[in-house]
Amino acid sequence: MSEKKNKLTLFWQLQIAGWFLLFLIYLFLYYRNYWADSRTIGGLFLTYITGFLISLVLRKFYQKLKYKSRSIILISTSIIASSIIASNFWFWFDVLLTELIFGNVQTLVDLNTDRYLSNIWSHSIVLFLWSSFYFSIKLWDDWGTEKLRAEKANALAHAAQLQMLRYQLNPHFLFNSLNSIRALVEEDKNRAKSMITELSEFLRYSLLSKNFANVPLNNELEAIKHYLSIEKTRFEEKLIVQFNIDSNTEDYPVLSFLLHPIIENSIKYGMQTTMLPLRIDISAKLIDMTLVLKICNSGNWIDHNSNNSKSTGTGLENVKQRLENAFPEKHCFEIIKSKESVCIEIRISK
Repeated sequence: MSEKKNKLTLFWQLQIAGWFLLFLIYLFLYYRNYWADSRTIGGLFLTYITGFLISLVLRKFYQKLKYKSRSIILISTSIIASSIIASNFWFWFDVLLTELIFGNVQTLVDLNTDRYLSNIWSHSIVLFLWSSFYFSIKLWDDWGTEKLRAEKANALAHAAQLQMLRYQLNPHFLFNSLNSIRALVEEDKNRAKSMITELSEFLRYSLLSKNFANVPLNNELEAIKHYLSIEKTRFEEKLIVQFNIDSNTEDYPVLSFLLHPIIENSIKYGMQTTMLPLRIDISAKLIDMTLVLKICNSGNWIDHNSNNSKSTGTGLENVKQRLENAFPEKHCFEIIKSKESVCIEIRISK
């Protein structure tokens, strides 16, 4: 409601200022010799008061014109036709008001075809320019509104995508983690408590990060460490993880839950294709203000299109789409395959 009121206030400010400025331009350009003639100056002022009122009638017509669903040719034709018709009303309304207010000023007596057409032409130009300016502002405002809606929709899509990642994470991960905790409760209570702590910290990050599109890389890595600590408890000596993080990358903003699907894939498919132990290397460095993240795991690439694959490929596709939406033309996502390892490299530029 406030936005609508602001737009209405802006219209009236532009409307009054525009017509008054037009009156002053005509006054200084063509009527400098008549400044002492109050009837002439009053008649000129009345002419532009009349134009002001006629433009308000045009505005009412344009508000009912469904310009968004019509072609530019039809809109242009409507503006031209409306300007010509309205200029006739403007001329005769002005003549009648002038006669009524200032008495006989010879307006009708001196009227001829040339003078009539000259007035219609000049009035039509003024109203055409007013109409063009009116629609330009409307289209600019509509563009701004659509852009804002697109940004909101994009933000909601990011939030929904992140929420979807959480829902994908929870069932299997929680099931396996709780099973591991249950197995540890009797044989090693301290390790069970430690695993519960790691799980709670990881889930807390999952809940808190939903309020932020971007988080410092250090926060994302801490969550990954909690996740890997849980997996390390499950797989024990079958999993070896190494971090190589440059200190100048820790505050670099990244998408929350960006790395988790990659790490999850590294463990899930790495365990299927490597000679144990599975090795995962996570590195981050800054090169010319570009963040370079690299996650490598031993094993082979599994193509989700192959007949024997149980991979859907959705995890990495989600990462690609989120990067594309958040950093268009400012990121690079690359899969590096070899006989002994699979690496995912992400580059993000400011």
